[in-house]
Amino acid sequence: MGLKKAIVTGGTRGIGKAIVRELATKKIGDDFFADVAFIYNSCDSCADELVAELTALGANVKAYKTDVASFGDVQETVKNIIADFGSVDILVNNAGITKDNLLMRMSEEDFDSVIRVNLKSVFNFTKAVSRQMLKQRGGKIVNISSVVGIIGNPGQANYSSSKAGIIGFTKSIAKEFASRGINVNAVAPGYIKTEMTESLNDNQQNALLEFIPMKRMGTPEDVAKTVLFLSGDDASYITGQVITVDGGMVM
Repeated sequence: MGLKKAIVTGGTRGIGKAIVRELATKKIGDDFFADVAFIYNSCDSCADELVAELTALGANVKAYKTDVASFGDVQETVKNIIADFGSVDILVNNAGITKDNLLMRMSEEDFDSVIRVNLKSVFNFTKAVSRQMLKQRGGKIVNISSVVGIIGNPGQANYSSSKAGIIGFTKSIAKEFASRGINVNAVAPGYIKTEMTESLNDNQQNALLEFIPMKRMGTPEDVAKTVLFLSGDDASYITGQVITVDGGMVM
């Protein structure tokens, strides 16, 4: 069994999948870093494949299908996870969607749905694990924001708002929980190689690289390793911080 018990939302694709892999398969001595419960919404086969892949490596992982925007569903899921795993030591709020458009063309539904999934889910899961973490007087919460939550981006008023909200939420909860030994931090990725960025043509990708001092996109693993650090004991005196993983975009 793993040393820690972790929950990762949005765990079947891109950055979330890399975080699940990193937490579940990183070795601490002879044991794995964490047993991982990951949350997904729609792709049952994706969840099954990830469980099978990591189980074959000896990791202890379990998938939970949940509507992260539903307060009631999240409460029930976290209750089940604690019953299955015994506790929760780490929460990684990674679930997110995009529905990009210029403000003049953006519908109310597209704005609201991005806020619900990206921001309200962070409230839902943090609230759900808070009683357990406060009771055990310890825990690590890592919220996945974005550089666009810091600098904005045309056509992403909804997404940027949700990611900026995550930063404000992180700093507020860090102050509330610090005296109980709970660290709350945010990671703000820049341009990361995912399914979304792979759909860009060469001209679009080259244009993006002009804004990145390191002249390359990051990988999901770059983000996952930062999350691993913030989830571990070596980050015990770090809280309320926003760590950008962006190749120098935001300095």
